[in-house]
Amino acid sequence: MIITSSARALHALRLSHAPLSMDEDQFCPSALGTKEHWDAVYSRELKTFHEYGDEGEIWFGESSMTRVVQWFNAQKIPLSSSIVDIGTGNGMLLVELAKWGYNNLLGIDYCSDAIKLARSICEREGVSQSIYLQAADFLGSFNPEEQFDIGLDKGTFDAVSLNPSDSGEKRRQYIKSLCRILKPNGIFIITSCNWTKDELLQQFGDEFEVTDELPTPSFGFGGHSGHSVTALVFRRRACH
Repeated sequence: MIITSSARALHALRLSHAPLSMDEDQFCPSALGTKEHWDAVYSRELKTFHEYGDEGEIWFGESSMTRVVQWFNAQKIPLSSSIVDIGTGNGMLLVELAKWGYNNLLGIDYCSDAIKLARSICEREGVSQSIYLQAADFLGSFNPEEQFDIGLDKGTFDAVSLNPSDSGEKRRQYIKSLCRILKPNGIFIITSCNWTKDELLQQFGDEFEVTDELPTPSFGFGGHSGHSVTALVFRRRACH
């Protein structure tokens, strides 16, 4: 089981609290849910990349990227599908998809240094022609001209859930934004260490139906078993 440092911190916060519903105001408020925290993180990672060539943290480890790519391949997702990575960070998931031939990729992040880092990595890996990167706030300034076939989230909804300022409302806004930017019947793939499958169904179930669950590492404790990470494939309901 690989959970990288920031994801491990999110997971620890998740384990220390009982599940909350969408209507509850706070989900374990933390600096991990603030833009200031991530600005500082990506400022350091950008500097490290320029000094040492280290691309920085891959959320939930490389296996988290592999399971998404394997699902794409198994479902024969067209290489021209329009795909947006919400909170792309260093953009490594998009880099991996581009190497498999996907060529209509957009990564957004509200941290400008994350976008600078992702752009530098894309240039180094030779995939810049397939990936467009944009500094934008998914809950605010992001307003694409066309809707996407597929949305990806690897930890961003987790971070939104930890915002100290009315996280319940921000989760609702996240889902509204997701519905606005995804086509009817569009696909949404989320990887989370804060939410279980049942909790994600409760959060997204009004607008989305789950179609698949991706395999993730399991653990056992005290005679019980579970998963440290949840990865679900949703489809946007056509009637909304």
